[in-house]
Amino acid sequence: MIAETRLQQTLAQGQFAITCEFTPPRGIELNRLFRIADLLKGKVDAVNVNDNPNSNVRMSSLICSRLLLERGLEPIFEQSMRDRNRLALQSDLLGAAAVGIQNVLCLTGDHPFKGDHPEANKVFDLDSTQWIAAVKRIRDQGILLNGKKITGRPKFFIGGVANPFMKTLDLHIIRLQNKIAAGADFIQTQPVFDTEAFQRWMNRVEEAGLIDQVPIITGVAALKSLQLAEYLRDRVSGFNIPDPIINRLKSMPEDQQPSEGLRICVEQIKALQQIKGVKGVHIISIGNEEKIPDIIEQSGLPLRLMK
Repeated sequence: MIAETRLQQTLAQGQFAITCEFTPPRGIELNRLFRIADLLKGKVDAVNVNDNPNSNVRMSSLICSRLLLERGLEPIFEQSMRDRNRLALQSDLLGAAAVGIQNVLCLTGDHPFKGDHPEANKVFDLDSTQWIAAVKRIRDQGILLNGKKITGRPKFFIGGVANPFMKTLDLHIIRLQNKIAAGADFIQTQPVFDTEAFQRWMNRVEEAGLIDQVPIITGVAALKSLQLAEYLRDRVSGFNIPDPIINRLKSMPEDQQPSEGLRICVEQIKALQQIKGVKGVHIISIGNEEKIPDIIEQSGLPLRLMK
């Protein structure tokens, strides 16, 4: 049985979905988490809780998801294939269901050498498509990967990730197709800074007959500085930031770059709403979650009714 989450209901009703990201703290201080949660209530449908993003150690995504849920926000619990084998993945998934977490995002995760523990062993016991299929089987049949039955029947709304800007476009269309076939209920993309290139990708998605099979929530990002933009472009996979965006930030005094980055994000949201097949936006604020309400307001996106 598919979970009846706020995010699922929004998409099923044909409304434009709004999701965003929260990066857990590097430590145990929770004041900022609670402050951000209060800022986002009534603004978004759900919040991705990053799972050791960029292979850097952060507080548990599962624990932070539960804390956000207690604070009145609907979490999207991220599970990275990088850090856990199939035992740990299934264990955490069952724990999430037991404490009321229903949205799950299955992603591969960056290689450990990119993060703050480059000597860490990578796991990658399953790939993200295999894990999507496993979560669907657990949800729909109540059966683990080893064939054993579980007690109870968890409910999950299952997400996958797509990157519209890879050079091997045909391969990535096939990967998207495989994730949908495996059981993905929604797809979130990497952030879009080049609308024309993204439109070409969406055209390919439509040609492959996928555009109506699953809702696509398109990533956007607010760049708060030229330095951050260049770092993301050069060091972080999935960030394709073209020269015109870099040049816009470069042309601004340093103290005005955050405002320019916000304007770029708002422009992208307005442009993406006009593209066939885009069912929502996923706002990536990169440690600046306080600006998400401003981005939503300036984009003209509707406020969410509080439950």
